Amino acid sequence: MQPVTTISSVSDMYRLLGLAGPQHPLIAVIHAEDVPTNVEAPSDRFLINLYIIGFKTSGTGKFFYGRNAYDFQDGTLVFTAPGQVLAFDSDHLATPPGAGGWTILFHPDLLRHSSLGRSISDYSFFDYDINEALHVAEKERKMLLELVKNISTEIGQNMDKHSQELIVHNLESILKYSKRYYDRQFYTRSNLNKDYLVRFEQYLKTYFASPELTEKGLPTVQQCGEALHMSGYYLSDLLKAETGKSAKEHIQLYLVDQAKNLLLGSTRSVSEIAYELGFGYPQHFSKLFKAQTGYSPSEYRNLN
Repeated sequence: MQPVTTISSVSDMYRLLGLAGPQHPLIAVIHAEDVPTNVEAPSDRFLINLYIIGFKTSGTGKFFYGRNAYDFQDGTLVFTAPGQVLAFDSDHLATPPGAGGWTILFHPDLLRHSSLGRSISDYSFFDYDINEALHVAEKERKMLLELVKNISTEIGQNMDKHSQELIVHNLESILKYSKRYYDRQFYTRSNLNKDYLVRFEQYLKTYFASPELTEKGLPTVQQCGEALHMSGYYLSDLLKAETGKSAKEHIQLYLVDQAKNLLLGSTRSVSEIAYELGFGYPQHFSKLFKAQTGYSPSEYRNLN
């Protein structure tokens, strides 16, 4: 296996792609047609410490992220956060004839002292798996492209006291529109999402009835996502769009419902029930139960 190549700056990425130095040290917009047709990469695996927003209109090759591979198709948008290991097949770094699209690279330092720096974690699609890419319609593509052009214009002209603010403003607009488009994508796939909701509920039912609950503790959102062959972030956003509640909220509600049955259907102590439900500390169970119901477990039991 080849070693992992670390990309820690926009300049590092430019050198990898065989491009002249970037105009801005913290952000760049790269168009597919500007990348040389043959790039000699030092490896096929990269640790990239940059945010990436990539839009592809055509091309071949696969993009690997974690355990998943994604075949690029027309009109797809992919987001990755810093610190991720990405891999490409042998064809990917070579730009095929007729390939289109753009990529925005930006360093986390670009967002220092900005409102986006404080809110970027809200854009959970940076943590989606590659096969959970955003598919955009033509009018959506045009809307995003105008914002990309605005960023390119600001990068390409003499910097002044407004430049940083305008670059970040347009970048944040891209993320806000992408969040809207993902909500649209969840909505248009509602029938499929209902199937995932059923499978998620079935997974919780099976897990809570298995020895794993007491052996491993409560299921995590990421664990539930993996069981349904998706990222935990994507599962949570899918459920939020479909039901108004995140995956974590669904897990907690299911837990409380099971706890109610145990409190009313047995004489076991609150501590015994807490351990049975996967809690290492009974006080954590009591705190969650009261937050969800307004009553401590003992108070709830005595109400009935």
